[in-house]
Order: sequence, then structure tokens, then C-alpha cells
Amino acid sequence: MAALSGAVAATAGAALQVRGLRKSYDGQVVIAGIDFEVPAATCFGLLGPNGAGKTTTLRCCLGLTPPDGGDIRLGGYPVPAEAPAARQRVGVVPQLDNLDPDFTCSENLLVYGRYFGIAEATIRARIPDLLDFAGLTGKAQAPIQSLSGGMKRRLTLARALVNDPDIVFLDEPTTGLDPQARHLIWDRLKRLTAQGKTLILTTHFMDEAERLCHRLAILDHGRVMVEGAPRALIAAHIEPQVVEVFGDHAAAWADARQNLGERLELAGDTAFFYCHDPAPLLATLAGEPALRYIHRAASLEDVFLKLTGRDLRD
Repeated sequence: MAALSGAVAATAGAALQVRGLRKSYDGQVVIAGIDFEVPAATCFGLLGPNGAGKTTTLRCCLGLTPPDGGDIRLGGYPVPAEAPAARQRVGVVPQLDNLDPDFTCSENLLVYGRYFGIAEATIRARIPDLLDFAGLTGKAQAPIQSLSGGMKRRLTLARALVNDPDIVFLDEPTTGLDPQARHLIWDRLKRLTAQGKTLILTTHFMDEAERLCHRLAILDHGRVMVEGAPRALIAAHIEPQVVEVFGDHAAAWADARQNLGERLELAGDTAFFYCHDPAPLLATLAGEPALRYIHRAASLEDVFLKLTGRDLRD
């Protein structure tokens, strides 16, 4: 597709470089000197609980919020000093859809493209491919009010690509979507990295990060807790097998049998046994018909909860 085939600009091997980034509001530290680097043509995840500093980090990287200190280079440009130039080669999918409700799908793409100084004829030539990419073929003249939530989210993704960016920021791109829409967007994001584009993704869905991200960083309290490839982080921080036990009195039952796993975590009425060899635990559970359980491989969510805790964040 011509509209989506732009080459990634040479940026000394990295699409985004962040060094010593700091930001505080009213004396409260939001970002406490973080470092990370995003290689070109990869998907990089920025994960963390609410209030961890993800959104502030993204805003600083885009030049929308001035940092208190540190160095940011986006697409080779220093930010915020040359943020407008950097943003010419960047697409953004915001957390909340902000499509213009008075325009049709094609008009939303056309008006947005004009912000980048793109000729109208060029934008119009790109629109069919962009709508097809978003699974919205035939919706060019559809008013925004007629679209489902999933359609609006996909149109927002298409809009972020109207300037054929090298780097795309995606802030929780699949929140509120049904499984079919999520899988379609996952497929489209994989296509983008295959075409050489760089994706910087925030998400609360750990399975999404595990599927899409080549590397990721987990933030908490404004600091990078860990950084690496998803499978490498799982192998480094979590036992390979997990057995979740739930049902009446499951927590008390599990607390008396901690020796059946290397590590036990209790959350409400669910007990999480982390094991290298789950066979003894599974054999014991076979004789406990009142208890239910799930046996699975360790996941990125287990890493996330181990590092950031299970307490609710607002």
C-alpha cells in the first residue's frame, strides 16, 4: 500500500532515546530519572499501574509537556527543542477517541492530513488504503455518529497514519473493544512493524503487550522497574508454572500447603502457586472436589503483579 510504505528515518539505530528523564508536579515526583531506548522498526511497550508515570512520559517524549531534566531524542530530533519537526514524522493514537463528530470518515482523515501540510490530492489518494487497512472499506462517507466503538477506534488508528509516520505512539489502543476488534487491531499493528514502522505502546492488557512488544519497560512510582523482551522477563522473574486455586476456603487451604509450590500469593479467594514442578500440587488437588483450579504457564501479567503488587491503584 503506497500510503503505508514509508521507510524509517535513520536515527543512529534508535527511533526514541530517553536519558535521565525527570518530571515533578507541585513537588511530587512523577518521573524519577528514567532511561530507555526504542530500536527502529520494533514495538516497544511502556507498562505500569495507574499513576506510574506512563502518560507523562509519553507527553514529554512528544514535546507536549516540558521535562524538568534529562535528554530526549525522537526520530533523531532533540525534544522539546525541535519537537514540531519530530512530530511531522510521528502518528499518535490517543487513549480517548477525539474524532470530529461533524465530519464523515474521509473528512476526518482529510482535515487531519492538512495539519501536516500534505496536499489535498495526496491525502485523498491515501484514504482508500487507510480505510481498507482499518477494516472500514465502504465507510468513507459514513458519519462518525453511525460508527460503532470499534470502528471509531480503527478510524483513529487510520488517522494516525495519514502522514505516513515513521513512529506511532499508541496510548491503550484496544481499551473497550470486543475480542474481534482487538484481534484485528493486533494484526494491523504487526503489519506496521513488518513494514518498518516503530510502535510505542501503552496498555493495561498484559497479553496484548506479550503478543505485540519486542521489548518493554515496566514503570512504577516514576521509575523503570525492569526492561527487556517479554519472554526473557518472564523467565527471569517468575517460576515457569502457575496453578490458580479458587473456591470456598481456598486461601486457608493453600496457606496450609505452601510447601507444594516455590511461592504462594493470595488475592481474595484465589491462591496463586508458582512452581517449577506442579505435579505434587495437582495430585493433591485431584482429591479436593470442592476446589477449582487453573494450571497454566507463567505470563507477563505474573511479572507485572510481582513487581508492582496486587493493590488497587486509582
